[in-house]
Amino acid sequence: MPQFDLPLPELLRYAPAVAEPADFDAFWAATLGDARAVPPVLAADRVTTGLRLVDTWDVTFAGFGGDPVRAWFSRPAVLPAVLPAGLPAVVEFAGYGRGRGLPHERLTWVTAGYAHLLMDNRGQGDLYGNGGATPDPHAGGYRLVTEGILAPHDYYYRRLVTDAVRAVDTVRALPGVDPARVAVAGNSQGGGLALAVAGLVPDVAALLATAPFLCHFQRAVALTDASPYGEIAQHLAVHRGIEDRIWRTLSYVDGVSFARRAKAPGHFGAGLRDTVCPPSTVFAAYNAYGCADRVMHAYPYNGHEGGDAVHVRRQLDWLPSKLSA
Repeated sequence: MPQFDLPLPELLRYAPAVAEPADFDAFWAATLGDARAVPPVLAADRVTTGLRLVDTWDVTFAGFGGDPVRAWFSRPAVLPAVLPAGLPAVVEFAGYGRGRGLPHERLTWVTAGYAHLLMDNRGQGDLYGNGGATPDPHAGGYRLVTEGILAPHDYYYRRLVTDAVRAVDTVRALPGVDPARVAVAGNSQGGGLALAVAGLVPDVAALLATAPFLCHFQRAVALTDASPYGEIAQHLAVHRGIEDRIWRTLSYVDGVSFARRAKAPGHFGAGLRDTVCPPSTVFAAYNAYGCADRVMHAYPYNGHEGGDAVHVRRQLDWLPSKLSA
């Protein structure tokens, strides 16, 4: 696929007026207030993984509606001799259709010396990877990006974003973690969730968002037929005349609005041939980002994979200074 979106000089200036509802802040304050009415951690059970240098716990926490959400919590088995404040932590969110999988799948952050919480995606885990363990008791469909899309309070991503915020609450309550040094990270849907958390939790320490989904919906749907955005277009192709209701719902979870509210240093990545999360949608969030301490790495010849392992190395080089004690 050749480059199909704006050229890089225009992307760096691309700052569209993405509409947000007048009650955006009140909507999220009420949603999170309800979720935080109960303590986050429901269970944390040590598991055997066969990894001698990593300790792992199977964590269950209270997400949206108090629903139990699963996560893997890992930390280095050999800890520094002096940990007065605990380890810095990275909370990671997975991509669309993926669950938390198995605890030995994602070892980058824990082997770099961080505590690591990998959140399961409610109702997901059946498209690729090694499965999930968190049902969504509120969902009735199979295309989660359109589940409940006619009303903001019913929308699937209201629940998943709330879970993501509660994942940060959870890691801050787990043993050996410094609650003041928590970063949020993810690719694609995971990047969109991390961006949402950065906008809703003002004291997270850093954001790592690669090719974030959930940004600038109307442009994304206009540019690509690829899933998940293509599922919205497919829904509209059958359910004609409801565009205004759908755009209104999506405006409550748009990453551009979350980006405007973010205060943490941010590290972004985008492939300029990405037809899954078109680069202009990523740059719309990046250019709206509320913290001046931000960096974007663009990969002109890559698609949704972006910079892949090269980009991860750049994240590893960038993050320590943001989480230093």
